[in-house]
Amino acid sequence: MLFPKKVKHRKWQTGRRNPAKLILPATRGTTLSFGSFGLKSQGAARVRSNQIEAARKTLSRALSKTGKVWIRIFPDRPYTQKAAEVGMGKGKGDLQGYVFEVHPGHVIFEVDGAVESVAREALRKAGTKLPIKTRIISREARQ
Repeated sequence: MLFPKKVKHRKWQTGRRNPAKLILPATRGTTLSFGSFGLKSQGAARVRSNQIEAARKTLSRALSKTGKVWIRIFPDRPYTQKAAEVGMGKGKGDLQGYVFEVHPGHVIFEVDGAVESVAREALRKAGTKLPIKTRIISREARQ
């Protein structure tokens, strides 16, 4: 799974989930840079590192040896959780893992070197592993 080698702060503040800001589209990482096909988010969510890894495994298995995969997101935001049946108070919970905050329009995966039908099917399968709605984009269509 993906996680940072070294972090400045082990626990971050929670951050606010303003519904008006969640629907704002991403400003960076919105176009294909490496591959011919990509998986673009249509909603906002915090994608965990194990979800990214599950989608990556599905993508690489579906492509087999024919294509190359680029992961365009990296989980660097830590999230915490208190243990089960622990009361309120007494400090912040323990570190559980890392997430990436995806905004609408952000490219998550890119694929190149595969036939269009194979690439689209592989990206569709990978999209089902993520907690957001996604769509498949291609370099020719400029979506």
